[in-house]
Amino acid sequence: MAAGGFCKLPNGTVVVALNLPHVADGTTGVRVLVHAQNRARALTRLRNLGLRAIYLRGNAAPPTPDEITAVLHHPDGLIWRTTPDNSVTAPELWHPIRALLRGPAVPVPPKAAVVQPAGGSLAANS
Repeated sequence: MAAGGFCKLPNGTVVVALNLPHVADGTTGVRVLVHAQNRARALTRLRNLGLRAIYLRGNAAPPTPDEITAVLHHPDGLIWRTTPDNSVTAPELWHPIRALLRGPAVPVPPKAAVVQPAGGSLAANS
């Protein structure tokens, strides 16, 4: 189960924060922030992106004020970054959600060359 939480804003909307395992490798975690009208819609936005087993039980890890500011200033209202490991390095910047869900680039194979018969014409001689 993913740890997470929410914060209700004065205008009635909510910001939901979830800690999830990384989609690509599963070893590192990511922190996902969603801005929506209510908690149910926030989770629906994530489920519509393919993250089906997302549930929010409790309010163990609500978003910080800095996280709320970051998601409110993003045009999509849906951002992520790797879970901080409390190291001395500077925190990672926030990324749009499509950068997380984008899979590895698959090279497109070249088109097969059309081989013409020795006569130079593809039409049968009659």
